[in-house]
This record gives sequence, structure tokens and C-alpha cells, in this order.
Amino acid sequence: MLATPGTEVFEALRIGIGFLWTAAWAIITGLVITSFVQLYVSKERMAAVLGDGDVAGITKATLFGAASSGCSFGAVAIGKGLFKKGAHVVNFLAFMFASTNLIVELGLMILILLGWEFLVAELLGGLVLIAVMAVIVHLTLPEPLFEQVRGELNQRDHDHGVTEDPTCGMEGKDEYSLVTGGGETVKFCSKGCMETYLQEAASSGGWRDELLSWGGWYKVGNQYRKEWSMLYKDVIAGFLISGFIIVFVPQWMWNALFLQGDGLLVSAENAVMGVAIAIISFVGSMGNVPFAVALWGGGVSFAGVIAFVYADLITIPVLNVYRKYYGWKVMLYILGVFFVTMAFTGFLMEQLFDVLGIVPDLAGGMTASEQTYFELNYTFYLNLIAFSLSGFLLYVYRSGLGAPGEYRDPVCGMRTDEGDPSVTYDDDTYHFCSETCKRTFEKTPDEFARIDPNTSGAHDNH
Repeated sequence: MLATPGTEVFEALRIGIGFLWTAAWAIITGLVITSFVQLYVSKERMAAVLGDGDVAGITKATLFGAASSGCSFGAVAIGKGLFKKGAHVVNFLAFMFASTNLIVELGLMILILLGWEFLVAELLGGLVLIAVMAVIVHLTLPEPLFEQVRGELNQRDHDHGVTEDPTCGMEGKDEYSLVTGGGETVKFCSKGCMETYLQEAASSGGWRDELLSWGGWYKVGNQYRKEWSMLYKDVIAGFLISGFIIVFVPQWMWNALFLQGDGLLVSAENAVMGVAIAIISFVGSMGNVPFAVALWGGGVSFAGVIAFVYADLITIPVLNVYRKYYGWKVMLYILGVFFVTMAFTGFLMEQLFDVLGIVPDLAGGMTASEQTYFELNYTFYLNLIAFSLSGFLLYVYRSGLGAPGEYRDPVCGMRTDEGDPSVTYDDDTYHFCSETCKRTFEKTPDEFARIDPNTSGAHDNH
């Protein structure tokens, strides 16, 4: 019986959503751990010592990147801030590799969807990527070009009043700004980062003390929400796209793009083609892991699949960000260095794993279409625990338990104080984190007026 287009679409959705269900607990667990690390690992001291391109500088950049995990665009934006402040080219590129490859949530996803062999290749390969990149940059770096671009970047940002968010390093915006006690104006990229800054200013005690209070858990909830806001589009897109690729891309197309068989030539071609496919896939961050499952199911070699996973820093949208930040010449240089580094490391991992006899055997497992995803098994119970933890953190944040500030912004839920923008409506005074939220409230006040403006929960007039 021939499959109809309708049944094929249903099967693609079943596989994509099934992959998401299988990996949900791993994604949530990874993001919770990342939230703790982002809050309680001191990154400022590490960021201040990235000026030298020696082994010590690269090591610090790698550790800093692993502690600053996030999406590809976030890594690029923070890398720009480090470069502007004088970080050596090797170090800011090493930071970007580490923050997109050596992170907990990505590792858990790879373990669940691809297997432990790919996880080992990802972690070991992440270190090899940085080492190979460092050698290539030290041999080829056009230092006058990068120093010129650094100067132009600082001058352009100065002329346009651009400042970095002190909590994440991304570009600050005027609508999310505040004046510190010392009279300095600080700008943030988002409401969440501004609140993180206010939380840090109100902190007392170490991380153990923090986690024994609602205030500490409120910080974790806020950071967890921020992590999700950066990643959810790529994650959902990656899972859904993978299902459609598995169902609709015929085997002959994989055979045409990727050489079949064994040998060094096949491994090298697959690694190069894996990176090339990643560039045009438009899927970055963790979203490329389910895409990699589709490549693996299509018979692409180990080298091609792992090289594809490495290559989320040179997708077309990310390359466009490099162009806007640094210009065409530097963008092309980064593309060349990253392409060679990623393809070579993918090739190297397959040769190493072949010598060790641990290249995974695709023929030994079920295909994506043969698998049953929704069963009462360990995945169901782990997801139940993970969703409960996620719900708890979001509840703590949305309800304002332990939040700093006397009032609650009715639009976004952030804590606010007496000096923030305010509006009186129906005999109640509402305080806002920014003029943007104030304008949103003024457009449709009835939509938000039912929210208690006081963090204590005591509503004086209703």
C-alpha cells in the first residue's frame, strides 16, 4: 500500500515530536544545570584575562565558554564583546567553540539521540577543534586587519552609543537601562538580564545560602527562562525539520551527496560535505542534533555527522552576523578557519574511533520510522520529573517568590521599585521595568490591570 502525502506528513510529525519527547528531560536538565552555572560561576575574572593567545589564555577562554553556554548567536555576540575589549583572536574564537560544543544540554541530547560514541566525539572533538583552530590562526592570522577592525568596531559602537550588557555581554538597549548608585548608566539586552543585574546587586551570602532562600530560586527561575528564550526556536525547528528530512528525502539524494563505503577519501568527503550541509541548514545550537540524526539515518558516515554537529557557528544567519560586526574580509577568514577546522576534526575523530574500534554501527539499530516514542517507560518518568522541575522554576519566577523590588510589572512580571516608570489606573498605581512595558500597558490596560501590582500579594483596592 502506497503512502499518501497526508500519512507521510503525519509520520514526519510523529518522528519529529517523538525525538523531542525522547530528549525533553535531557534538554530541561541541561538548561537547569546551565542556569546554576551561569549564576554562580564567576565569569568576570576569567573574561578579564583573555588578552594573550598562549596556552593559558586559550584554556581560560575554553573554561569561560563552557561556563557561558547558550545559542550560537549569543556566543557570537559575547565573543564580539571580548574581542572589543582586547581578547586575542584565538581566545574569542575558542570561547565561541566552547560555549556551543562543551555544554551540558548539548551533550545530553547527543547521548540520548545519537549514542555515547557521538558524545565522546563531541567532547573530545570540542577540545581538538580549539587546538586545531589555534594552530591555523597562529599560522595565518592577518593581525593588521583584525586590529583595524577592532578599532573600527570600538569607534562605531562609541559613535552609536552601543554598550555591552554587563550580565551577558550582548548589546545593551536604551529601553532596558538604569542608573546605578554611582551615577553610571547601565544598559541591558533584555528585561531578564536587567533583572539578573538587580538580583545580583541585592544578593547576600554564597550560593549555598542563596539556594536556601526563595530569592536564590527566583534567580535560577529567571535564568532558566532566559536560557529557554534563546534556544526554543532552534530546538523546535530542528526536531520538526529532522522528521520531514527522514520521511521526505530519498536515499538516492544522500548517496549523491555523500560518498559511500570505507577509506580515507570517503571519510574526508563526508566530513567536508557535513560542514557544507550545516552552512545551508539554517539550524544552529541544539537544533542541529536531531538534524544530525536524520543524516545518520541516511547512511552518512560518522565523520560527516559529527562534522555537521560541530558546524553550528557557520550557518548562513550566523555568517551574516559576522559580516555585520566585522565586515566581509573577517567574515570570510572566520568561515575559512572554521570550515577547515570542523571538517578536519570530524575526519580525525572517525580515524581515531576506527583505530579504537568504537565507530558506532548504524545497521544494529532501528530506524526512526520503526521506533515507538510514546510509551510508559523511563523516558515518561524522567520527563514527568523534568516538566515538574521546569514548572516549579517558572512558577517561582512568575509568582515573584523572593523577588527583589516592592512592585510587580504587570506586563512582564519583573520586580520594580518606586522610582521606575508608573501609571495610575482604576485607583491603583502600576510600576514598570521600562517605558516599553509602560506603553504596552497603556494600549490595553484592562488586559493587565487584574494582575496584583504588589509583590506582597496584598491588593489595596481590589
